[in-house]
This record gives sequence, structure tokens and C-alpha cells, in this order.
Amino acid sequence: MRTVLSLLAIALLVQGAAPDRAVTPTRSTPLFNGRDLSGWTADVPEKDTNPSAPDSFIVRGGMLVSLGTPPGHLLTTSTYRNYRLEVEYRFPGKPGNCGVLVHASTPRALYKMFPQSIEVQMMHENAGDFWCIKENIEVADMEKRRPRKEGEKWGGSEGDARRILNLTDGSEKPPGQWNTLIVEARDRGIKVWVNGDLVNDGFNCTADRGRIALQAEGSEVELRRVEIGPLPAATK
Repeated sequence: MRTVLSLLAIALLVQGAAPDRAVTPTRSTPLFNGRDLSGWTADVPEKDTNPSAPDSFIVRGGMLVSLGTPPGHLLTTSTYRNYRLEVEYRFPGKPGNCGVLVHASTPRALYKMFPQSIEVQMMHENAGDFWCIKENIEVADMEKRRPRKEGEKWGGSEGDARRILNLTDGSEKPPGQWNTLIVEARDRGIKVWVNGDLVNDGFNCTADRGRIALQAEGSEVELRRVEIGPLPAATK
């Protein structure tokens, strides 16, 4: 019975990500209301076999908190395209790993854990890296910024060179202080800023819409603002 319910939950996640339902924001809107997880759906694989496992995502003191374990993802119930996403986050204790995933679609597509998406890394001292998860994106200077081991190819599958290094060092603030992460998803392009620094700029993405997801990946992370809005006018 639990397996059936899990499969139904995954099916609903996929159904909710239907491309024709993608929203293009026309005004700035909080995705987190400061009170509860309305508008979000948790996908935590451990709960399939252990329903008593603790929640990976909670609301505490008006903040959305990724507890880091059990590993999993919190996904918006709506899908989006052509938007500007702003996230304010910090590591309240020991810094570690987390991420914001954009254009998320098929759940558990990689390693039976990660949804198909482009991850914008929040890992301490690596904020702004891209990780390709069953999707792909290109950047300038690919040979330098997307290193490959012998036999690897650029792609988003297991065994591929999936990591794309960011453009800067030193853009993050020390643990305990608040960082601002901005993601602009425009057609097949994705740009990322950390605390005002442009840290990544990708193009020819294999997706242009999907859910937005937050990770629980080993470290506690507090988020006090998660807001989506329209893109600024494109500059030539």
C-alpha cells in the first residue's frame, strides 16, 4: 500500500510539471509565506519505506529550513518559465551543501534521488556552480569551466561531466550571515548572481520551464525569503 501511495505521489509531481501549465510571473510573489509549506510538495525517498522518518523541511521562526537529512527535495506545486527568482539563505551552523534546482520535472531521475533539472549550487564556497541533472546547459569557455575526465562527455546522466564551475571566488558571506542568490531564467538561458556578483551565465539549456526545488543534502540551511517575479527588460 505504501508503495502504491508513493507511486501516486510521484505521478502527481510529474503531472503538476506539465509544460502547458507553466506560469510566467507578472509581479513579484513570495513562494514561501513565512507560516507553512503551502505551495510546496516534499519528495523524500526514505519516507517510502519509513513513514516515521523525520521531515526534511520545516518552518521555524518564520523561516523555511532545510534540515539536511533525510535527503530529499521540496518542490513548488506550480511550474514556471521566464522568471527572476530571489532567495536569501544562510548556514546557521556548520556550512555545507544545498541547492536550488530550476526547470525541475521528472522526480528521482538521477541516482533515484535528484529530479531532472539544472541545479544552482549553494554549497559553501561553491555557490553558483551549475550541476546538470538529466538536463544540459552550455557556458562560455567550456573546456576550462566544465572539466572532463578521460572518457567522460558533457551531459546530465550518471558518469557524465555534470558540474560547471562558477565565475568567481569570494562572493559568499561567512557562515551565519545572509546571502542573496538571484536566478534569471530567460528562454533557454540561466544567469546567476550571488550577493550582487554575476557567478554563472548559461545558454542552450535543454529545458526552459519546470518546477523550482530546494535540496536537503546534509546541511541545515535557513531561508528567510524565496520570491519569484518577472524578468527585467532584456538588454542588448
